[in-house]
Amino acid sequence: MNALAKKYWDTYFVGKEKTLSVTAWQFGGIPDELAQLVKDGVKSATCSLHLHYELENEPLPMVNDYSIVLNSKDEPVCIIRTSDVKIMPMKEVPLDFAYAEGEGDLSYEHWRKVHIEFFSNELKELDREFSEEMLLVCERFELIDVK
Repeated sequence: MNALAKKYWDTYFVGKEKTLSVTAWQFGGIPDELAQLVKDGVKSATCSLHLHYELENEPLPMVNDYSIVLNSKDEPVCIIRTSDVKIMPMKEVPLDFAYAEGEGDLSYEHWRKVHIEFFSNELKELDREFSEEMLLVCERFELIDVK
């Protein structure tokens, strides 16, 4: 966590019971636009390739984890709290989850097209190919604070 995110975190929790589980990160692809959607209350979900967690030996997100969403300049934008985590194949992601991601016209078709393109590009860098069977980490979250 960078110094700006740590300062925001410490400032937000003044006088409150501080949780120990917090990370700071940017959304992939278009971090500023996606962070704005969270701030506006439109975006309340995100997904990522399960493969990244395996390759980087990182723990999966858990319910009640806190995150500081950063913009493309690594500046804190807001704090979110994970409310649900499910691992599922891409082909099983439900319509309501795609809608909760808050992107484009909010349709499943838009979500699917954009995510196939995004994940295909990520997988290409790993010398892997996209598959509808690949596992996604599907995370829902609540907006806690806007900087």
